[in-house]
Amino acid sequence: MYDILDYLEKNLTTSFVGRKLHYLAVTSSTQDVARDMADRGAPEGTAVIAGIQQSGRGRLGRSWLSPEGGLATSIILRPATSVLPLLPAISALAVFRTVKSLGINAEIKWPNDILIGGRKVCGILIEHGLTSGAVRYSIMGIGININFDTSLYPEIAGFATSLSVELGHELPVGQVALRLYIELEGLYLRSMEPDAILTEWATNMITIGSRVKVKSANREIEGMAEGINGSGHLLLRQDDGIVQEILAGDVSLITDSSKR
Repeated sequence: MYDILDYLEKNLTTSFVGRKLHYLAVTSSTQDVARDMADRGAPEGTAVIAGIQQSGRGRLGRSWLSPEGGLATSIILRPATSVLPLLPAISALAVFRTVKSLGINAEIKWPNDILIGGRKVCGILIEHGLTSGAVRYSIMGIGININFDTSLYPEIAGFATSLSVELGHELPVGQVALRLYIELEGLYLRSMEPDAILTEWATNMITIGSRVKVKSANREIEGMAEGINGSGHLLLRQDDGIVQEILAGDVSLITDSSKR
């Protein structure tokens, strides 16, 4: 097997994302490793990659399956406060563009799930390091199913896919990581153009224009997803005409017949 670190070091054209790179064959969670590094002052753009995660996690407290053959990476960012609302869009678009570059049609499900033919190929988790209520850093965790057959894993077989399943062949994990880091840095550096980022995010979002169900910790509501606002929150019009602003939650499509 080729050396992913050597490949990335030789081919990365970024100025900071992935320039400090740490590879672990097996770890509990790249998020935890990156958080420890961030607490100890690791520079922005420092990235952690794991061959296997034993305790990977996703949004809303879910676990994230990370067998050999996938890309599990966490990137340390130190964003300005104004950039924080854009991180879900930036992360989703970075993966979306990466998948599209391989010739695969993909869609975004709010806020940052990447789907291929309705099946999930990527999960993203963004966590923040706080001091006295202020964000000192953000850890962007990205897990992409690349070279494994999702049908062999009962816990995800019903709703997940992988890039190799879609392409019909395997591809170098480093190639995917390379494109991901390049796309991520480019979008992050454009964070002073929030309207352009939010527009691209919404345009490629299967959620917008669909009837959806949103589950949060203490409620479940249905309605039409009409758009997103300047903070990246989902705007949901209920059947009584009231528009709810959804800050977070688990969104599932009830029908996509009216999606644009």
